[in-house]
Amino acid sequence: MSKYLLIFAFVLVYSLLIAQESNVNELKIIKVSGSESGIQSKTLKVGVIGLVHTHVHWILGRENRGDIEIVGIVEPNRDLASKYARQHGYSMDIVYGTMEEMIEETKPEAVTAFNTIYDHLEVVEYCAPKGIHIMVEKPLAVNWKHAKRMIELAKKHNIYLLTNYETSWYASNQAAYDSIYNSGKIGEIRKIVFHTGHQGPIEIGCNPEFLEWLTDPVLNGGGALTDFGCYGANLATWIMKGIKPISVSCTLQQFKPQLYPKVEDEATIVLTYPSAQVIIQASWNWPLNVKDMEIYGNAGYIFCKNSLDMEILEKGSKQSIEIKAIPLPKSLNDPFALMQQVVKEGYAMPPFSPSSIENNIIVMQILEAAKISAKNGATVFWEDFLKTIK
Repeated sequence: MSKYLLIFAFVLVYSLLIAQESNVNELKIIKVSGSESGIQSKTLKVGVIGLVHTHVHWILGRENRGDIEIVGIVEPNRDLASKYARQHGYSMDIVYGTMEEMIEETKPEAVTAFNTIYDHLEVVEYCAPKGIHIMVEKPLAVNWKHAKRMIELAKKHNIYLLTNYETSWYASNQAAYDSIYNSGKIGEIRKIVFHTGHQGPIEIGCNPEFLEWLTDPVLNGGGALTDFGCYGANLATWIMKGIKPISVSCTLQQFKPQLYPKVEDEATIVLTYPSAQVIIQASWNWPLNVKDMEIYGNAGYIFCKNSLDMEILEKGSKQSIEIKAIPLPKSLNDPFALMQQVVKEGYAMPPFSPSSIENNIIVMQILEAAKISAKNGATVFWEDFLKTIK
């Protein structure tokens, strides 16, 4: 009897082990093959195109939050790619010489363009027909002709075409917007002044790969005007809720031809609106690194001194107060979090928000009008200007 009991026990234990192993294998299949089980991954597969724009350190050095995964990098300069690989710890196995090779091998859902501004068009021409979403580093394009083609392709192929600006993630700017429109703290906007720039790209030590195209009027579309004028145009369009200016006036100067012989190092743009004025001071001649904003209402003002520090004079007050803005939520506090939210989570960007295509259409038009104004030495009137660029 004990012999049969022993055999029965052995069969029972063996059956349980087989069942347990089967369950484990099923769980492994569910985990690996999420699409087969109806479970879609929320992690966005991203390809990085180009390493010559030093803002690329933002994505390469970003902490792993699980929202994006860099599946491939395009950079024909192997020395530069190796240098950054040592700095950030990625494998050279994911570095490809061409965009075509990287996309064929890794199948990204989205790409980020950290190449020259001139090459943004090529990225859109190749990726948009494949249904790959795109984020470019500011500005959208080198000129309106390129921008128009990029926008047409994005709309035709129903992809997101986002533009990243550092200032989009300044909590102070969001707090200022909320104070104007949700609280009415300064009344109606009358004037906005932007100070953007630094001592100059050579003076602050930009690497040769960056300088090679940043100071080229073809590859960058200009100098300080393109590099820093776009910030004010972008934020002004957002804060003015997409209202187009009545006119654009621009003055360009070259204070350091020995350093920047091909491009301007100083730019001032004046935008007139029906009830407000915007002044954008973009420069490679500041004595410090600056990206600030002053917003004057008819009853108060808001100064955004940097990403967090603010000074506010509220309507009805005689004394201004110093405050720190509340940081943006982690799900929407950098360009890559936004891209994941838009592509994978269905997040709808508010109208004319800084990264949106409708905002950056106006930005590119402002920059184009500014170049015309500077060249002709005359104010450009918006309605007349639009007739010339269609």
